[in-house]
Amino acid sequence: MTLSLVTDFEHGISAVDAQFHRPKRAAIHLIVEKNKVALIDTGTSFSIPGVIETLRQKNLSVENVEYVILTHIHLDHAGGAGECMRCFPNAKLVVHPRGARHMANPAKLIAGATAVYGEAEFKRVYGKILPIDENRIIEAPDESSIALNGRILLFLDTPGHARHHNCIYDEQSQSFFTGDTFGVSYREFDVDGTEFVFPTTTPVQFDPEAAHASLDRIMRFKPRHAYLTHYSCIGNLTHHVQSIHNLIDAHVEIAENTKGNISDRQTTIAEALRALLLQELTKHGCMLPQEDINKLLHSDINLNSQGLVHWLDQTSGQA
Repeated sequence: MTLSLVTDFEHGISAVDAQFHRPKRAAIHLIVEKNKVALIDTGTSFSIPGVIETLRQKNLSVENVEYVILTHIHLDHAGGAGECMRCFPNAKLVVHPRGARHMANPAKLIAGATAVYGEAEFKRVYGKILPIDENRIIEAPDESSIALNGRILLFLDTPGHARHHNCIYDEQSQSFFTGDTFGVSYREFDVDGTEFVFPTTTPVQFDPEAAHASLDRIMRFKPRHAYLTHYSCIGNLTHHVQSIHNLIDAHVEIAENTKGNISDRQTTIAEALRALLLQELTKHGCMLPQEDINKLLHSDINLNSQGLVHWLDQTSGQA
């Protein structure tokens, strides 16, 4: 692992590249407070050697990790949790109450992902998903908190992307670790220090009304920064939150426009999402070639379109 895979910020916060599919797609965030460490999200089991190397570079040991915190249990965020607990002997896992049982017994998570990817591809992407001893799991309901060497981390129940999603407010940095609730922002799309942010509507629990409410709840704290899993620190939050609200509505409108189109609904939605995001990136001033943009957005558009189809089926009663 090279130093380029670690980005250090203020207040003892660092982003470690989870090396998930491509560089700077998914971040594992470290909070270091007086030699005690909390990890927020884990990437996959293949990501953990990079975390251990980062600790070594910071003159910290695996015994210094007190908490492994999950924003939610989608496997790009939580797939490495079991490996973390194997490697970090003093750590407790902190997770939304809806996700705790799946960390203790990940059989359903494994089965669901294997059904989507196939067994060989699942193992290639995620490796082993290890169960976690229930005695090492802390459930974090809404407005609960933990202290990392006296540093308070507050948990807010923030559905919209998933019903098992927490965002974590760090009082010291006056910032949130937002998982997927505050959307996705890839550093390749930054223009003159301004980020481009768009929502994630992946299967199977997208709820636009809840997503809007969660964003508003985050902003009531007047946070300085948001640390996104995809990918790390963004500012300009007052600007971005309005943009995400607008884009959630645009995603919903695109989905609803396909209600009568059953045969190729996902393809129709995906093409409309691609056009929408290309249009917004052009307004943003992004000068990347369209081919590069399409490569960066391909997976998100595919997942977002799947999530919108599922949401539409649930809300319209269509099978």
